[in-house]
Amino acid sequence: MRGSHLRWLSALAIAMGPLATHAQGPDTIRDLDGIWNYATMTPLERPRDLAAKATLTPAEAADYEQQTLARQTATNNTAGPDWWDPGTRMLTNGRTSLIVDPADGRVPAFTPEAQQRATARAQARRAGGSADGPEDRALNERCLNWSVAGPPMLPGVYNNNVQIIQTPDYVAIVNEMIHDARIVPMDGRAHGTVPRWMGDSRGRWEGATLVVDTVNFTDKTAFRGSGEHLHLVERFTRVDADTIEYRFTADDPSTWTRPFTGVFPMKKTAGLIYEYACHEGNERSMVGMLRGARAQEKPNDPY
Repeated sequence: MRGSHLRWLSALAIAMGPLATHAQGPDTIRDLDGIWNYATMTPLERPRDLAAKATLTPAEAADYEQQTLARQTATNNTAGPDWWDPGTRMLTNGRTSLIVDPADGRVPAFTPEAQQRATARAQARRAGGSADGPEDRALNERCLNWSVAGPPMLPGVYNNNVQIIQTPDYVAIVNEMIHDARIVPMDGRAHGTVPRWMGDSRGRWEGATLVVDTVNFTDKTAFRGSGEHLHLVERFTRVDADTIEYRFTADDPSTWTRPFTGVFPMKKTAGLIYEYACHEGNERSMVGMLRGARAQEKPNDPY
């Protein structure tokens, strides 16, 4: 698998053109090339019982980490602890949320329109069942979109790696999870008009920071309940040889009462990204889930 994935990345780099000459100066380090890991135990939102604490003391952090690991071991049904990234076993600098704005570390409240959408989706699930057809299943179960890969990228229990490849005209952001690749034009062209699972991204440099502006998400992507008007701005800043600060701001006036911003570090890794064979449609697993649902509908059928 490793060989095929490396050949694919090589072909991608050739198609994108010659590698970029990375500008460097006192305030300009535009070299983001490499493989970066963004695993952390710090959650997107601050737990309500920690509402007044943006960071924990070392002793409090150790206790929180121990309790969280015990809970995850007992409840995670995707993969066991042997699959988890080592970084998921600890908080980032004792922080209790990735969200830094608003100050309470929470996703802002839904607008009335978003509340209506959420209610309608819940009613539709109850009325139609959750496994009448593949379209009823979540996007991650269908290997179409996963929150770890984003955008915005968010830490999960595993596959928290991303490879960044730069050329003068494009930046490729290749996520390990579902092996998604975003090709970000850097030539100033206007956004397209076709909705996409990962939106339509355009990039530019602001000093040492790569700014990626993304719109035209589908209404099915639903990042934290968002709709088709989601506007995402990501900022990648190389702060030292081994660290990129990743900052994103999500805005959707039809969903939240205000924008919100999250921040976390991405650490350089010498490891490789291996193929994560989550193929579009996830046919074998999908057939099993739908057959299981049909079997549950006939509890007395011996077959």
